[in-house]
Amino acid sequence: MSRQSDAPLDLLLFPTWLVPVEPAGVVLKGHGLGVRDGRIALIAPRAVALKYQAIETRELEGMLLAPGLINAHGHAAMTLFRGLADDLPLQRWLKDHIWPAESRWVDEDFVRCGTELAIAEQLKGGITCFSDMYFYPSVVSELVHKHGVRAQITIPVLDFPVPDARDADEALRKGLALFDDLKHHPRITIAFGPHAPYSVADDKLESIRVLVAEMDAGIHMHVHETAHEVQEALRKHGERPLARLARLQLLGPRFQAVHMTQVDDDDLALLTEHNCSVIHCPESNLKLASGFCPVERLWEAGINVAVGTDGAASNNDLDLLGETRTAALLAKAVAGSATALDAHRALRMATLNGARALGIDEHTGSLEIGKFADLVALDLSGLAQQPVYDPVSQLIYSTSRDAVRHVWVGGKQLLESGRLTRMDEQQVIANARQWGERISSTDQR
Repeated sequence: MSRQSDAPLDLLLFPTWLVPVEPAGVVLKGHGLGVRDGRIALIAPRAVALKYQAIETRELEGMLLAPGLINAHGHAAMTLFRGLADDLPLQRWLKDHIWPAESRWVDEDFVRCGTELAIAEQLKGGITCFSDMYFYPSVVSELVHKHGVRAQITIPVLDFPVPDARDADEALRKGLALFDDLKHHPRITIAFGPHAPYSVADDKLESIRVLVAEMDAGIHMHVHETAHEVQEALRKHGERPLARLARLQLLGPRFQAVHMTQVDDDDLALLTEHNCSVIHCPESNLKLASGFCPVERLWEAGINVAVGTDGAASNNDLDLLGETRTAALLAKAVAGSATALDAHRALRMATLNGARALGIDEHTGSLEIGKFADLVALDLSGLAQQPVYDPVSQLIYSTSRDAVRHVWVGGKQLLESGRLTRMDEQQVIANARQWGERISSTDQR
């Protein structure tokens, strides 16, 4: 399989295992992958691949080459609030600690430092694309552009003032301007992020519906995160939040429902009918005791389920490989079946399903000819991975993000033998520590 050209390949990789994700369940041994002009140009048996000229050839002995991981939900700059208010229920955590801390500390410098910390952490964990829902999205876009990663940048919309917008109308105006500025960017897409059904009124949701229809943009929203959210909606409005969003015509293939721990038969029917995606954040849900997303039930209904870390303030890391392991194990317990969410499907959830949720699956999420060369190479030669019967099973159940060795985005190497190629890791750490000292000088508890 190759894209024909007389020009030499820019890069030719020979891993021990190549996992394309699409087709599903396939593991290729003795194959090479070639990159030209930032895209995958060749996937072929070693003997065939060696016939191609390449500017650089790399042997990745003992390594598994897979699509770069896609973190489908997070709040990048909240890395600077990591561990600030642990072991609290969601509403107390938000209202008594996180929102006051954001009001006091969040500005452009905070977002710049926190997002750089998040990008560095995610790259070292094999994440090539992330969805960010936080303030000062223009600052985030500058950093995504600078550091070479891929991202969906979501414009947060709430009914009350936030650090970079006096109201929802201002947030939407700024979001529209950013969309226009970046609509041709090869690595950045813009979506709109009404925070949650309980924090955005109908008129603002209607404005968002009109905007995204005109722009063909995604909607990224916390929905059914807790049973309390659903109960309060029923008490106040007489309908479940997802039903309200359906009535307001927000649901559709570009709708990204984050969390969804509460799913009844009517919810399932709405998600299926409108071809929505669900973003599963198991570790944040567990830590905040929010509930359990019925992943296997959603999957069996044909709903696209991706995985996200949520913010580091409620996780407390941006480790998508660990998140995916948790998702696989939790899915089995929730479904009461050891066959639920097997390792290959779990990897798909962290790659191609994430790309589909973000509307970029034509370009990334799997190793296919013509797609961007967003790649991660993980070392499976360690003690904890031996012996290797099924490398994907070993990846999901036995391997930590410490095994990530190399990362490429659009064919450009951003992690080389565990070292960031475009970022000064020690400076990122020093900047984060300075913010931590500032924030810890006041009592946030």
